[in-house]
Amino acid sequence: MLQIHNLTKRYGPKTAVDCLSLTIEPGEICGFIGHNGAGKTTTLKCVCGILQFEEGEILIDGLSIREKPLECKKRFAYIPDNPDLYDYMTGIKYLNFVADIFGISSDERKAKIDQYAEIFGLSDQLGSAVSSYSHGMKQKLALISAWIHSPRLIIMDEPFVGLDPKAAHSLKEMMHELCESGGSIFFSTHVLDVAEKLCDRVAIIKEGKLIRSGSMEDVKGDESLESVFLELEEE
Repeated sequence: MLQIHNLTKRYGPKTAVDCLSLTIEPGEICGFIGHNGAGKTTTLKCVCGILQFEEGEILIDGLSIREKPLECKKRFAYIPDNPDLYDYMTGIKYLNFVADIFGISSDERKAKIDQYAEIFGLSDQLGSAVSSYSHGMKQKLALISAWIHSPRLIIMDEPFVGLDPKAAHSLKEMMHELCESGGSIFFSTHVLDVAEKLCDRVAIIKEGKLIRSGSMEDVKGDESLESVFLELEEE
């Protein structure tokens, strides 16, 4: 579903991502972990086509994000760590705007909006302006907008930040359901116990370089993910 081959991204003389390669298969949830400034967000933005990169290739469902960006973007959804929504819109107008972009039919969008708004407890707030939403409510709205067009790949940057426990539990269930239907999830997180329980695969990045990746069991062995991460950080 997602193939990253020798990705290198520089900001002037600084190499933010250094020859990173990673593959995520259909049905997999992959957690992407590393300290602040390790290169997680830069990698995710390159995958999404937001940032250009100097070297390497990124394929989404077999398509190059460089050569066919629009076709790729039809297949995935991206949620940044701080969703930048249109504050002047109401919640329902924003969701309809996203549905229009992806050509979702009236019946399908209504069913999905009703379903996910109920899951996240936003049904009564969709008529209010996004500017009146708390950070957690904006995060929930962004999650609904990501799931609305049934993407095959969902990319998220710290998706659990700002979510209450019930919403976090609902998100985990949605992630599993998407993968059970053949989709894939690639997300960064600092919440290592969540990653350990939720993910099939894990990738650890340090100073722009991928220092460990594989199935969760292969990476952590008999230790906790937190212990492995801290040991690698000290090397």
